[in-house]
Amino acid sequence: MAGLFRRSGGPRRVASPPAEVSGQAPAPRKLTRRITDALLGGAATIALALVALGLGIATFALLSGGTPLGPTSPGQVVGIVLANLVVLLLLAASVIARFVRMWAERREGSAGSRLHVRLVLLFGVVAVGPSILVAGFAAVFFNLGIQAWFSDRVRDTLEASLVASRAYLEEHRNTIRADILAIANDLNRAAPVLLPDNGLAFARLLATHTAIRGLTESLVVEPTLGQVVASAGLTTGSVVDAPPSWALEQARAGEVVVMPGEGGEGRVRAMVQLNIPPGLLLVISRPVDPGVLEHMRKTELAFQEYDRLDRNRGDLQITFVVIFAIATLLVLLGAVLLGLLIANRIARPISRLITAAERVRTGDLSTRVHEGKADDEVASLSRAFNRMTSQLSAQRSELMEAYRQIDERRRFTETVLSGVTAGVIGLDAEGRVNLPNRSASGLLGVDLDAAIGLPLAGVAPEFAPLIEAARAQPDRPQTNEIRTGPPSARRTLIARLGAEMQGGRVEGYVLTFDDITELLSAQRKAAWADVARRIAHEIKNPLTPIQLSAERLKRRYLKQIQDDPDTFRQCTDTIVRQVGDIGRMVDEFSAFARMPQPVIRPEDVNQLLREALVLQRDAHPEIAYVTRFADPAPRVPCDRRLIGQALTNLLQNAADAVAMRAGEGAGRIEAAIDATPDHVTITVTDDGVGLPTEEDRDRLTEPYVTHKPKGTGLGLAIVKKIMEDHGGRLVLEDREDGPGARVTLILPVREAGEGASESTGTAEGAKVAHGA
Repeated sequence: MAGLFRRSGGPRRVASPPAEVSGQAPAPRKLTRRITDALLGGAATIALALVALGLGIATFALLSGGTPLGPTSPGQVVGIVLANLVVLLLLAASVIARFVRMWAERREGSAGSRLHVRLVLLFGVVAVGPSILVAGFAAVFFNLGIQAWFSDRVRDTLEASLVASRAYLEEHRNTIRADILAIANDLNRAAPVLLPDNGLAFARLLATHTAIRGLTESLVVEPTLGQVVASAGLTTGSVVDAPPSWALEQARAGEVVVMPGEGGEGRVRAMVQLNIPPGLLLVISRPVDPGVLEHMRKTELAFQEYDRLDRNRGDLQITFVVIFAIATLLVLLGAVLLGLLIANRIARPISRLITAAERVRTGDLSTRVHEGKADDEVASLSRAFNRMTSQLSAQRSELMEAYRQIDERRRFTETVLSGVTAGVIGLDAEGRVNLPNRSASGLLGVDLDAAIGLPLAGVAPEFAPLIEAARAQPDRPQTNEIRTGPPSARRTLIARLGAEMQGGRVEGYVLTFDDITELLSAQRKAAWADVARRIAHEIKNPLTPIQLSAERLKRRYLKQIQDDPDTFRQCTDTIVRQVGDIGRMVDEFSAFARMPQPVIRPEDVNQLLREALVLQRDAHPEIAYVTRFADPAPRVPCDRRLIGQALTNLLQNAADAVAMRAGEGAGRIEAAIDATPDHVTITVTDDGVGLPTEEDRDRLTEPYVTHKPKGTGLGLAIVKKIMEDHGGRLVLEDREDGPGARVTLILPVREAGEGASESTGTAEGAKVAHGA
């Protein structure tokens, strides 16, 4: 599990799916990281922690074992201290390195670093408490033991033992001193008599004293050569070792020398110089219990050591406190290091789970965590996490596939909706805009995409009655004609609103509408064209006989009528004149009903306008005509005769409008031509009566709609038809700088068959119009 996810100083990368949580250190830090990982590896750390714990326990045991005051060998103390220091330094380095790594991970925001820190602090507190308690109790008990061992009672006991042993030995010394003095006196008195002639008797006297006084041996020795002159008891040799020089010096000075036995002999010896020349020495020995002597020696040594330790008690306490402190640090650092390992083992899987959860949060459902072979809660959690991510990945794949299908259907639906000319708006149950198409925005002249979420009744109030009707009767589709748009460009829409029902409850509405303005206009035009054909057929036939009959009556009967011939002439002229007017009207009807197909050729538009102006200036000399031509003269593919007719109709309408302003001046008409790479614009502006009311403006281009007393209502209808045949547009609007109207013809530079797209067969863009 430790190798599943490695922390690094650099950013983490998501492995290719499926991938377990992993990390990679930057290249310059790989070697350092590997060395650190090797030093801080699990096996090395566990071994070091166990060595530290074992060494600390051994130090406590060694300091508390042996003699009560500690180890008897200074080498042991030095070895323990050195070993503890080495292990202590290694432990400190390992703990510091792990804390530095943990701090770096915390600073980098590594997953699980906070939990890791808390676990480490918890284990540290758990380890510090017992270690401090053990060290404190050890130091207290050590000090109590020191005080107990160096108490007055112990010192008095040792001194009493030493005094008793010394008294015992002194008693033996006094006894043997008395014995040797008595024997020396007897030998000094008997020696002059017995020694020269009867040495055997001298020896028997020595043996008698030895037996009477319970001595182990008695010797008379010549000190220079060590030759035995007389002996009694255990000694059998004729030569003995010479006594020590200090003993000889004291004996020659006349003192009694008492010497303890050597090598565990179990006796006390005494030596004194006899008065017998040449300076013979008397040496005797008395038996003493060897055990008593050994105890005396040990008591002496113990007291000496006790006295030495008592003098160095402060240094001893400091030494043992330092050793206890080092051992405590060893145990503490070992426990902390083990706590770090345990915390790492606990936090590492959780960190991997947190990191994997973060990846899942960012959308990487291929993330997996190592489950391990253990059968604990963390492994169960890892397996549950992997099952969860697998299920999420499968569900996301299914959702993505479903979303893909839905998105394809949505794009198909949007493509269909964007391709249709009809407007389609999806509404929710409250009548708020949900899904409009582009045609709906174009038909209503409102950006419906920006109005999503707003009530449609507020965005387009014209639909409010239709929505209320649908709410009142949701089970029946509602259909109605709606007029919308500004007065200068009124549109008639046929709208249908249907409710989407589910479980008897309205989930939303679908509103569809289409612009039928041109359809209605075309229907009216078709009807008026049929009427025009009928009128032309039914009226034109009798016009010629009537005119001929009137002219014949005038020629034949004018001279014969003597009573009021002027009235007869006036009546016949009126008939002829009115028949002519009716004929011209019939001709206009016929022209509207049978508009010829345009013959397209490149024509000079400036010239066409000049020709039309010549006729109007001659017919209306009272009007001031102002012209502005394009330079250079534009050439447009068009039918010369039809465009000339359209210009004539416009100029005639302008002249009629000026004439209708009675008593307000002679009038003014401006004609201008502007050219662009795509279009040529011809504008006719007058200062006449202006346009009719806004309610009737959208019908000005329909046949037989006129506001002139003698108008036929076909002038603008013919102009519009000519512009439609040329792929152009007719724009009608009010004059901006005063009363009057402005009419604009827009002709494409390209022929309609070559891709001219301006002609839609409508007067779209027209703002105002005035009648013929």
